[in-house]
Amino acid sequence: MSDDLETAARVWQGLRTLVLDIHDRRKDVCDALGMSFIRIKALRMLTAGPLTLRDLAERLATDAPYTSVVVADLERRGMVERIANPGDRRSKLVVITDSGAEAAEAAERILGEPPASVVALGLADQAALDRIVTTLLGADAV
Repeated sequence: MSDDLETAARVWQGLRTLVLDIHDRRKDVCDALGMSFIRIKALRMLTAGPLTLRDLAERLATDAPYTSVVVADLERRGMVERIANPGDRRSKLVVITDSGAEAAEAAERILGEPPASVVALGLADQAALDRIVTTLLGADAV
C-alpha cells in the first residue's frame, strides 16, 4: 500500500471512529425522541417536502414494506399524514405534520451539536477542518 493510501485509510478510520463510535449521537436522539433512528431519519427527510412511499423507501435505503411500517408508526404518533398524490392518483404522499417537524428540529439540534473536543480546538484548527470537510463534501457531491 502506498503512503498516500495508508494515510488516507488512517484518516478515514479516524473520522469513522470519531463520528460513529466516540461521538455517535444516534442513541442520544433516539432516547430523547423515544423512537428508532430510521423513524427520525424519515422525519428529517420529510422536512424538505412530501414524498411518495416509494421515494421515501429509496432515500432511506429500505424496502417499501418496512418503510410502510415506519410511516404507519409515525402516523400513529401524529408526526406524518398520508394524503392523495395530485400527480398520481394511485399513490399517496407522506407529509410531515407540525409535531413531526418539531421532532425533526429537535433531532437536528441534538445531531448538530459539536462535541466538546471540536469546540475546544483553536480557531485556526477549526478553520482548517472546515476547509477540508467542505472540500470533501464538494468532491463527494459530484
